[in-house]
Amino acid sequence: MIRMHYLQHVPFEDLANIEVWAKEKGFSITSTKLYSDESLPMRDEFDWLVIMGGPMNIYEEHIYRWLGQEKRFIEQAISDGKLVLGICLGAQLIADVLGGKVHKNKYKEIGWFDVELTADAKNSRVFNNLDERFIAFHWHGDTFDIPPGCIHTAKSEVCANQAFATEDGKVVGLQFHLETSRESIEKLLKYCKDDIIDGGKYVQSEEEMLSKADEYLKAINEQMVKLLENMMKGLE
Repeated sequence: MIRMHYLQHVPFEDLANIEVWAKEKGFSITSTKLYSDESLPMRDEFDWLVIMGGPMNIYEEHIYRWLGQEKRFIEQAISDGKLVLGICLGAQLIADVLGGKVHKNKYKEIGWFDVELTADAKNSRVFNNLDERFIAFHWHGDTFDIPPGCIHTAKSEVCANQAFATEDGKVVGLQFHLETSRESIEKLLKYCKDDIIDGGKYVQSEEEMLSKADEYLKAINEQMVKLLENMMKGLE
């Protein structure tokens, strides 16, 4: 049985549809709720680490005391050869651990926007069978530089670095969200509504995000399943 463990930074950003997929596969699923000061697992207690999103910045260790410990934990999981998937804040944490700088993007990107695979994505076993262009859900103002030695796999009109993977495909960072459910969007709109008040060129309204949800959720789930299935092969 594959043992998946996820790190959760805030109550309203959990595994969402990744959990649905993992349960269908018969995985065991455990979590550490960092916002509740829960303890991290022992290194031999999981096979796959998923690091979720959150509204904090990765450098705010003076506010979020657990950030430093989390980074060391992620670094050790990578060193141990675990599968490691980071989403949004999670991808930024992985990038930082691997030597990529995290910084403000020129624009906030919030809502449904296309992601395009790079030419180099063909060299990644995790990304090479995803659609060359697909819709994704976004909610971020920061971005990352591609870490040294990693493959730059995806970009968007407003954010050049949307995804990366290590050459062996065991470590993946996604700035965008494929795990999103309608409930996920509603929670973000409830708890992070200040992010969209001032709008912006790449910030959609609450109405636009919700009205497009039913149309796009099936599409992003299809891409998510491909990516997760590809990552899972790293445990064979």
